[in-house]
Order: sequence, then structure tokens, then C-alpha cells
Amino acid sequence: MKEDSSSSSTILLFFFLYSVLVFVSSTAEAKIKLPGNETVPAVIMFGDSIVDTGNNNNLRSVVKCNFSPYGRDFKGGMPTGRFSNGKVPSDLLVEELGIKELLPAYVDPSLKPNDLLTGVSFASGGSGYDPLTSNLVSVTPLSTQLQQFNEYIGKLKSNFGEERTNFILSKSGVIVVAGSNDLANSYFTTGIRKLQYDIPSYTDLMLKHASAFVKELYGMGARRIGVFSAPPIGCVPSMRTLGGGLQRDCVHEANEAAKLFNAKLSAEIDHLNNNLPQAKVVYINVYDPLFYIIKNPTKYGFQVADKGCCGTGTLEVAILCNRLELHTCRYDSNYVFWDSYHPTEKTYRIIVRRVLQKYITRFY
Repeated sequence: MKEDSSSSSTILLFFFLYSVLVFVSSTAEAKIKLPGNETVPAVIMFGDSIVDTGNNNNLRSVVKCNFSPYGRDFKGGMPTGRFSNGKVPSDLLVEELGIKELLPAYVDPSLKPNDLLTGVSFASGGSGYDPLTSNLVSVTPLSTQLQQFNEYIGKLKSNFGEERTNFILSKSGVIVVAGSNDLANSYFTTGIRKLQYDIPSYTDLMLKHASAFVKELYGMGARRIGVFSAPPIGCVPSMRTLGGGLQRDCVHEANEAAKLFNAKLSAEIDHLNNNLPQAKVVYINVYDPLFYIIKNPTKYGFQVADKGCCGTGTLEVAILCNRLELHTCRYDSNYVFWDSYHPTEKTYRIIVRRVLQKYITRFY
């Protein structure tokens, strides 16, 4: 009996170790391989709620999510100010690149000097290229995010020296994610900009600010700059509810506006890439992969693409998506969207991996 017990223990130990090795191996394989001996020491994020990891938590704004059910699939079900059920693209990018597990918010009070070395997010949910967009909901505009970036650079220099700071700035992935709030909020939902501009002229205004922002980043030392396209904003659940009719279809006009802006942005990024010495400025198309998932949800294991998991899934977002919403879905992995505006972590993972596989070599 003792021999049998010993043999069983040995077998169990073997399978345990085997499982650990398989897990470690599969995790390592999931990491994106960089060309040559290149390295990405840090990821630095600017923009809106898609990449905000908690910068809005202490703002006097309705655009907040540091409460349940947000973060229910995050560590221990903790709401951290990430606009999702779990991780957001900021976290997934540093995870896939093997830098660290999570990308902290720059204003996180627990942030330590060493955290600065591997990057932070300056993004603020509700912000956009158009300065009006941030003002509408009292969040941190891109202009202030640049001021915070300048402060961040100063902290790097004082803690780690100018040489290391310049290395981090020139080698890090600096990512900008904005534009969706300009179209969805400032133009279509509130109609404020619609009174002043038609779609071609408003997308020109957005482009002017987007281009100026990239030039500012370059002037401050950034050299690997990725700029996300606008998503198919007409297909997010809230836009369907407000403008998609009884069938809650995608709002064609909003999607066409996003595509027009994207065409202009792509051309401008090409121009900047050719005219900013030693820089790699990359336009990153997220419109098409998200649109494909929305139109073909079952191919990715989703069941629902026109509503969010939170509440009724038709309008709930930010303070409207809260613990009092008794109808929040049980299995968010069946949903493309977490709330009426933001995708689930599962959706984000699919898109981030596709983006890295397609674009990572263009930064070198």
C-alpha cells in the first residue's frame, strides 16, 4: 500500500509539473517576437477610455467606472477605473510584449519611480482630439496629458538620468487612441459640432488636432508612435439605440464619418512618418477587425454583438452601469461589448493580438 501511495504521489507530481511547464510554454509563445535584438522598454498611452487605466477616478466627472460591476473579471473582481469587465488594451499590450502585467494610470497614488521605467497611461475616458470633447464631460484633455507627459519625463531624468530617459523615450511604444468621442459625443449625440460643421469639415478639425498632437510627442522625444484609427462607432450599442431605428442597426452615417476620418488620418500619418527624422509613426487600423467581429460574432465564440453585458446593454455606460443594474449578464465572454460603448476583455484580446502581429515590425 505504501508503494502504491508513493507511486500515485509521483504520478500526480509529474502531471503537476507537466501542467506548469505547458502553461509557462504556452504563455511564452503568446509573447510577440520582436525583430532582431530590438526592445520595447515601456509603453506610454494617451487618449480616451479605451486605454484609460484609472486616470478618471478622482475627477469630478460622470465618466467614471471605479465601481462594480466594472472590473468583475479583473484581479479579485476589483473595479480600478478600467472601462471594461477586465483588462483594457493598455494592459494587454504590455502583457503581450512581455514588459509587465498591467499598465498603471499616471495619477495612481501608489505609483513608484520604478513603475515609470516601463510605462504608464495618461489616457482619460471621454477625451478626444477636439478640445470641446473633453470639456463636455470634465475629463483630462490631450493638452493636459501632454503636460503630464512632460512632468513624467522630468521624473525619469531626476530618478534615472538623462541618458536612460532618452533611451526610454526613443525606444518605447507611444500609443494614441482617440477620435471616437469626438464623433459619438461632440458631433452625433449632442449635436453641438453638427451645428457648426458638416462631416468633412469636422473630420478636418479632428485631423488638425491629431497631427499637432503627434508632432508634440515627437518634439518631446517620442520616436515610435502608433496612432489608432477611429472604430466603427456607429455599431456600438449606445449609437445603435440612439440612431439605429427600431431594429437598432449600425448607424451608417457615423461609420462613414469614422471611415472618412481614418482615410485622412492614414494619409497624414504617412506624411508625418516621411517628414519626422528618425521617427516611426504608424497608423493602426482597428476599424476593420472590430467591424468584422461585430458582423461575425460566432466565429469568435460570441453570441451577442448589438448589446452590452451591463444592464439592458442598450444605453448603460459609466455611472449608468452600476451595481444596481440587476440585469447584467452572467457570462460576459458571450458578448462583444461589456457596456453600451466599450468592448469586453475577450474582444480586446483578439484585436490587440491582431494589431501586434500586423504592425509591430513597422516600428523598426
